[in-house]
Amino acid sequence: MAEHGLCVCELIRLLWALLIPSLFACVVLTALLFFLILGIRLWMQQKRKDRHKSDKSPVVAFFHPYCNAGGGGERVLWCALRALQKRYKHATYVVYTGDTGVTGEQIVEGAYRRFNIKLPGPVKFVFLEKRQLVEASVYPYFTLLGQSLGSIVLGWEALIKCVPDIYIDSMGYAFTLPLFKYLGACQVGSYVHYPTISTDMLSVVRDRNPRFNNSAFISRNPILSNCKLLYYFMFAFLYGLVGSCSDVIMVNSTWTQNHILALWRCGPRTSIVYPPCDVQTFLDIQLEEDEKKNHHSIVSIGQFRPEKDHSLQIRAFRKLLDKKTAEEQADLKLILIGGCRNHEDEDRVTQLRDLCEKLGIGDKVEFKINIPFEELKRHLAEATIGLHTMWNEHFGIGVVECMAAGTVILAHNSGGPKLDIVVPYDGGVTGFLADDEDSYAKAVNIILSSSPEKRLDIRRNARHSVGRFSDQEFERSFLAAVEPLMLTENR
Repeated sequence: MAEHGLCVCELIRLLWALLIPSLFACVVLTALLFFLILGIRLWMQQKRKDRHKSDKSPVVAFFHPYCNAGGGGERVLWCALRALQKRYKHATYVVYTGDTGVTGEQIVEGAYRRFNIKLPGPVKFVFLEKRQLVEASVYPYFTLLGQSLGSIVLGWEALIKCVPDIYIDSMGYAFTLPLFKYLGACQVGSYVHYPTISTDMLSVVRDRNPRFNNSAFISRNPILSNCKLLYYFMFAFLYGLVGSCSDVIMVNSTWTQNHILALWRCGPRTSIVYPPCDVQTFLDIQLEEDEKKNHHSIVSIGQFRPEKDHSLQIRAFRKLLDKKTAEEQADLKLILIGGCRNHEDEDRVTQLRDLCEKLGIGDKVEFKINIPFEELKRHLAEATIGLHTMWNEHFGIGVVECMAAGTVILAHNSGGPKLDIVVPYDGGVTGFLADDEDSYAKAVNIILSSSPEKRLDIRRNARHSVGRFSDQEFERSFLAAVEPLMLTENR
């Protein structure tokens, strides 16, 4: 007993002897880290002062590593730049990009060709060499963490190449925000298209639901599910810390706002700025009654990505046909329009074609892949119903385009479509919502059974409602949101 007590006493003395050196080491390392950060910050400030000696105009920089792509996020970038250049002509505008295979002139020309957006002033491009570090394919496991850490390295490359006065992350790389705020001494803002992690993702793992981002072998295993849940909780905590560094936060929808408020907890600094949709192009389509139509087409617009859930559309269409006579079936067809980015998307289309054949509707479903814009407009002009099935889509530009084109929209009962887009307008119905095969088939049946006059009323209401998502409305909201950044810099 005495020997046991002696061992415990010796252990306590050993731990106490180690405590003082450990505390001293922590203090020294903390001091070194503090002076390192201070030194880098002073270095960055000196670089900014050196630049101001020759050019006193403030530099506004956008972090958009994929600015030469043609998606909705890029449309936000170019519309934002156009709005700022028209309002704040004295500033210098910079875009950090990883598109090293093209010149700045080619990027600007591409923006005009794709989006019909012509900038009123020049833009400087800072080309980044380490963009591969934010590619999802580089991190088969712990993808969120890997991409986020990679974005820090990419952000550091951007910062040492150009120290801006105002930094705006327009692609969702929140882990770059503290880098520019605390090391670069910049005013920082962010436009969030969708949160890197959301409370819905936590719920999916907690409830062990298999989805495209929660593999079946993980959802079936309680140990792996709990490990992934812990990883998600830790990442969500870090995501909240870095996101809260933003001085101005813009989100693209109510759904995104709800998640960002829950994670970043910056209510007074957060505002909704709906993304600019090219609604006028689709509003040019003449709106006519469809009572003379001999057939009805159901059109879906969206890249062939797993989260778009095209298989749900096909299965729901099969259930709809089961409720129709042979004569009625002959008048119906489903058209899936979308882009394929890579071989994975092409394989996904092959699997969808196989599903159609398996369900016996191969001749009733058409696939239109990477078609020209004018052909897209023609299909929408001829369509009766616009179809959308993505669960918790953050906004839904394709939904807006279908409504502007004059189709009766049927969207997923979640995310942006539910909270912002397919909502009553001036007391009138603007579309329909569903969430599974049965409810989609039922909704399509209701739409087709409605009178042409009733469908026309819904289409008119929908068209009138999409003005909220125009370029002009985006510019007004965006400029109001970033005004605190610009005024702070001009003081």
